Amino acid sequence: MEASIISLKEVTISHEDGPLLTHVNLSVCPGEFVYLIGKSGAGKTSLLRTLYADHEIESGEEAQVCGFNLMHLKRRHIPMLRRKVGIVFQNFRLLKDRNVYDNLSFVLHATGWKRSEINTQIMNTLKAVGIEDKAQASIYHLSEGEQQRVGIARALINNPSLILADEPTGNLDPATSSDIMQLLVNINQQTGTTMLISSHDFMMIDKYQSRMLVCENGTLLDPQQ
Repeated sequence: MEASIISLKEVTISHEDGPLLTHVNLSVCPGEFVYLIGKSGAGKTSLLRTLYADHEIESGEEAQVCGFNLMHLKRRHIPMLRRKVGIVFQNFRLLKDRNVYDNLSFVLHATGWKRSEINTQIMNTLKAVGIEDKAQASIYHLSEGEQQRVGIARALINNPSLILADEPTGNLDPATSSDIMQLLVNINQQTGTTMLISSHDFMMIDKYQSRMLVCENGTLLDPQQ
């Protein structure tokens, strides 16, 4: 049996006002496509941040992501974890002073890719998200949907095992939202990349149905259990 790509047992996640999520138990298998839903402030973003080691765990029995133990993860090992985890943000978080190519080049240089491999990897990734013709475009000249495709390309650029997407359609119109969700579904189906997607977009969740987790009442619930 293949090991879980995410495994949390009895984890507590806190913020400055005290515990935010307690008794968090979560197992996500390689290749799964999973939604994370819940009201604003319920802890979805904090949970995702915890999974990519941007938010500390207060306590727990186990917290494993992509083979890394979050309970005892040294700061110097965080970049190694993040090479295996791609992150997609609602507000894109692109470098506005660089073009599309340079946004992706920056990530590859930072994660130690050889100069001779960088161009091929960037162009292959842009092709995978459908914007290979935008490589030299300024971020300012892209639509919001195109900017999110760049955000997804940045998440994919290191060939991650897991993608964490925080409200990836939150700033998009319905037609563009559908395009972005279809892209994420295609990536999952074609490459086997595991997806955990936080969303309020119930129209898209209904259209692209899959396993759902709920942040509610200070914990994480799996309605299917």
